[in-house]
Amino acid sequence: MDISLKRFQFKVPHFNQVLRSLCSSLIVTNCCYFCSDVYKIDLVPGKTYLLRLINAGLNTENFFAIANHKLTIVEADAEYTKPFTTDRVMLGPGQTLNVLVKADQPIARYSMAIGPYISARNAQFQNITSVAYFQYSGAVPSSLSLPARLPNINDNLAVKTVMDGLKGLNTKDDVPKEIDATLFLTIGLNQNCQGMNNGTMAASMNNISFIKPTVSVLESYYKGFEDYFTPDFPAAPLRFYDFVNGAPNSAPNDTNAMNGTRTKVIEYGTRVQIILQDTGTVTTENHPIHLHDMNTIGVPVGGWAAIRFKADNPGVWFIHCHFDLHQSWGLATALIVKNGVGHLETLPHPPADLPRC
Repeated sequence: MDISLKRFQFKVPHFNQVLRSLCSSLIVTNCCYFCSDVYKIDLVPGKTYLLRLINAGLNTENFFAIANHKLTIVEADAEYTKPFTTDRVMLGPGQTLNVLVKADQPIARYSMAIGPYISARNAQFQNITSVAYFQYSGAVPSSLSLPARLPNINDNLAVKTVMDGLKGLNTKDDVPKEIDATLFLTIGLNQNCQGMNNGTMAASMNNISFIKPTVSVLESYYKGFEDYFTPDFPAAPLRFYDFVNGAPNSAPNDTNAMNGTRTKVIEYGTRVQIILQDTGTVTTENHPIHLHDMNTIGVPVGGWAAIRFKADNPGVWFIHCHFDLHQSWGLATALIVKNGVGHLETLPHPPADLPRC
């Protein structure tokens, strides 16, 4: 929810009261929603506050900062981290951070602000900063009000500094040390042969643009209806070249995307490593990649990220860019984890009230 200075009055009975209630229960999220009042957090000097930051947006990553205050990250996407202190953070759509903030400044009003982080070249976006107040007890409307300082909209270094500083608190038992299967996934945007102006935009993983089926992959897989998907998603790109600096659609590097509902099948219990590589076929940019049953990782501009997990939850798991637009263009695929042995390692039956087409 954008905490905005814009004031809108709604004629729906009691809507303003409901909206104020919503605003007071959330810290920072990001949707097209406007509060009739500027949201504020009332502070007691000397106390430390835990802020749960949520980017519930669709297509924009956002910086967050509080004027004259440090943020100590203690949790990222529901995983405890070693405390890491910074001036500002960035959250992609679907990402969450828990930060500690100590009320150790002179009594005044300090702005909390979110503003867009735009890493793609020539991308259209709404350059709007949303503001709320971090207000000390004893401050009055005429008190000094200090603005939060956000990075430039394309400050990749500010993002990298925070990402490099994050470390897991307890990772000894969570991350597989030995790997059974590796997937190398190139991610990014594509275009057809007509080019940018009149062409159709697409996005892909390993140059395959995901087509959503008319019957869900999970239901199709459970019932054995393999006409709705294919189990042949490649474990690596079909061609290797300079993914970041290679010229798009120049021989021998045809970067036009193929279409298909192609999935990757994984045996139960497999220790999996996925390497996510950003590409520059249209533009490099930070992609927030979300794997269902896990969480979100920002793949940095022109860079890569690696995740590891044990495939011990049978079923179909969608992996996609959390930019809604990129997902609609096909920047996705699905991982199918096969059944193991016994009841606890087997995909359960669908619920009795599952809607039937």
